[in-house]
Amino acid sequence: MFTRNYKFRLYPNSNQERHLQNNLAVCRWLYNKFVKQAKKSFLSRNDMNYFLTELKQSEPWLYNYYSKMLQMISTQIESAEKSLIKLNKKGYKTGTIKFARYNEYRTFTYNQSGFKFEKRYDSDGYSTPNPLNLKKMLKPLARVQRKISRRKKGSNNRLKAIHHLQRIHEKIVNRRKDFQHKLSTAYANNNDVVFVEHLEKLNMVKNRRLSRSIMDSSWGMFLQKLEYKCKLLVEVSSQNTTINCSRCGNKVPKGLTVRIHRCGKCNLVIDRDYNASINILQKGLKIFGQDNLPQELWKVTPVEISMRSVKQEQIIQRFR
Repeated sequence: MFTRNYKFRLYPNSNQERHLQNNLAVCRWLYNKFVKQAKKSFLSRNDMNYFLTELKQSEPWLYNYYSKMLQMISTQIESAEKSLIKLNKKGYKTGTIKFARYNEYRTFTYNQSGFKFEKRYDSDGYSTPNPLNLKKMLKPLARVQRKISRRKKGSNNRLKAIHHLQRIHEKIVNRRKDFQHKLSTAYANNNDVVFVEHLEKLNMVKNRRLSRSIMDSSWGMFLQKLEYKCKLLVEVSSQNTTINCSRCGNKVPKGLTVRIHRCGKCNLVIDRDYNASINILQKGLKIFGQDNLPQELWKVTPVEISMRSVKQEQIIQRFR
């Protein structure tokens, strides 16, 4: 198995540069705090993270910075301490960990990579941010649910708290419906044929890290709105829509964390969802051939979401 690393040069603007310099200053300050404690006795990574938790109580401004970035400093110091111990055992003369000066501390690390279902592309290159209505309301929901659990069963206060919880859920549903109606109406007005890919949503929600975002997006409800608004909605297979290069057809396997499609054959570099949407368009046109389409239906756009329905199956069978 081969691992490929990429190095990119950043060109930040003045605001971004100040933010990066500020992160460096905070990391250097925390690094020296850890070194001061480590000089007294050996500290493991967990010990330093506990110390960081206590330090945040006396220095609450630390809460403004990414916790994983701060925790990686303890990993850095623990690794340096273990290296010194190994060198000592081999007979080498080593000193102790030194404090970092201003110009000597030049890096900070984000050790956790992730991805979100934030945008989706169509074949015209337009992206639509995912509002994630449920995610935005998780804190109010948790707060009201705690109130309900503290109220006495059968009391008026518990009933009021339950009604409050119901209003929050109703607001989430209404926001989701409003977003889906506006987006589906835009696609229906601007395109006569919309191609969608068939996704096994029940299998996708088995992923515990993504299930909430997938359910929050409510793809099935969105496709129902598209189905009755569009003149023609056609479903295509999702096989290799992400892997195949939309320009040359070369297979480029990639994990979910890789959001950019890079083809080593034709050197195409585009967003992975944009690449997939073009593949969906090409698959849809092959079902019945663009030359056989009525002239008024030549304007077509794929959407990288799908839903299985009897009406869609009949449409697909009709054009096979």
